[in-house]
Amino acid sequence: MPAGFRVLNRTQTAPKALVEAFAKLPVANVSDSMARVTAAGPTLRPMHSSGTMAGVALTVKTRPGDNLMLHKAIDMAVPGDVIVCDAGGDLTNALMGELMLAYAMKKGVAGFVLNGAIRDFDFFRSFNLPTWAVGVTHRGPYKDGPGEVNVPVSLGGMVIHPGDIVIGDSDGVHCVPLAEAEAVLAQTQAKSAAEIKQMAAIEAGTNDRTWVDRALKERGCEMPE
Repeated sequence: MPAGFRVLNRTQTAPKALVEAFAKLPVANVSDSMARVTAAGPTLRPMHSSGTMAGVALTVKTRPGDNLMLHKAIDMAVPGDVIVCDAGGDLTNALMGELMLAYAMKKGVAGFVLNGAIRDFDFFRSFNLPTWAVGVTHRGPYKDGPGEVNVPVSLGGMVIHPGDIVIGDSDGVHCVPLAEAEAVLAQTQAKSAAEIKQMAAIEAGTNDRTWVDRALKERGCEMPE
């Protein structure tokens, strides 16, 4: 089976309960709990009208402007999958439009993350399947290959393996490696609980802000007497 033009089976899959737990958490809090060093990049923006996403990564790597392997991935998808496609960030040709979107929704796909362009933008807005992409163009794709399905891909330096957990909201997209998911979940849940308490303190007017001056003094900042 030649590297660069192959379809593989997924060898791991995040449990449904774990995915559902991450679906309740803000992407920003997950990012903070992973040291803020992992991100798919600010060029990936929501193409749907509203809503969040959480699912299991089904990965695609394809030649820019070609969607043959993306078609194959949708055929292979099971309910709850997030199809993550690296097409090099090229905006010359769209990777998918309304027909592929409708078929993916029928298959139960939870969302798309596309390092490339879409077309039929109004349908993405009205159908509202969570989709992140880097742009829009009316020029259609080719269907020649090559490409790969279920191999590691990298978007903006963020590596996604098949079976990892992929989440998204209006702040962007994030991947949680399956091997680290339980630990990241516990840390993020604790952070979210602390933020709820902090928000309550802000509303009550009892929020402690002494840490600001303390941090400035510790760093040697000149302060008024």
